[in-house]
Amino acid sequence: MRKDGDITAAPGRRGWRVRPYQAGDESAVRELIDADRLPGQPRCTPELPNSALRGCPSAAGWQAPARARLSVLADADDQARGAIAFLSWQDLRSGLIHLLHAHEDVQALYGLVAHALTALGECPRIEAFTAASPGTLGPGGLPRAHRATTHDVLVGLGFTGRLRGHYLLRRLGPGHPTKLVADVYPCEYPPGHRLVLHKAAEPIAEIVVSTARDRTATVYWIETAPEYRHRGLAGKLLDQAMALLTEEGATHVVAAVGTTWRATGTTGTAPRLFHEAGFEVVDQLWEYDRWGDAAPRPPPRSR
Repeated sequence: MRKDGDITAAPGRRGWRVRPYQAGDESAVRELIDADRLPGQPRCTPELPNSALRGCPSAAGWQAPARARLSVLADADDQARGAIAFLSWQDLRSGLIHLLHAHEDVQALYGLVAHALTALGECPRIEAFTAASPGTLGPGGLPRAHRATTHDVLVGLGFTGRLRGHYLLRRLGPGHPTKLVADVYPCEYPPGHRLVLHKAAEPIAEIVVSTARDRTATVYWIETAPEYRHRGLAGKLLDQAMALLTEEGATHVVAAVGTTWRATGTTGTAPRLFHEAGFEVVDQLWEYDRWGDAAPRPPPRSR
């Protein structure tokens, strides 16, 4: 690919190029993100593109400073037809792609990822969709079924994918009165509620939930102290949390299980717990990594 600074010519489409994000791209980038939105996810806000310019929130705790970049694929009329956000850490020589949208267009996705690989050329390892947790910025991984073309493009460009978990959805509505078993506290990050079950003033189980825009909500984690597991405490906490979210006007709540996030614990309890609480599987969530010696293949055909 021909590269001129931060601008890369897109293959296969005359006059198209990948260039840095500009303020005038905000509306188009938000539409691109919303086009890939899963059920239960809130719509993209103006803050999301700007947050991508600052980096990935889940990577904020890394000690080494990160260089964040947000690029768009612009057509011959300079309209954004795709977007990609990625980070690099000079000290760690590692890269991360954490946002990628192009209406599942093969050539557009291929051009965006190839651009990022060129920009991250000094990084022996590049990850994709690994540093996020489920919430307002996304489902916490790449939805394998809903975004099959994106998966194919990443694999074709040398990434190795692996199952990270499952995205679950439950619709909320008027229900039976729920017994209050936990104390409720405000939570700063994520902004929402922390429900804690105590015994003799000691916390033994907790759940963190958040209500977002568009009457959607998220379960960020649920955890029980090892010595108090298998006593039904998590189910009681989840029931109370669902009642609280319903009172706040939420109509949908999502969760991710089967991963290393705290919502899952270390056993198969969490998937069963959410299934019994009325959650349904929407999609698999995948993550990817690529080493510098990975051999890319030609772009896959359009579906």
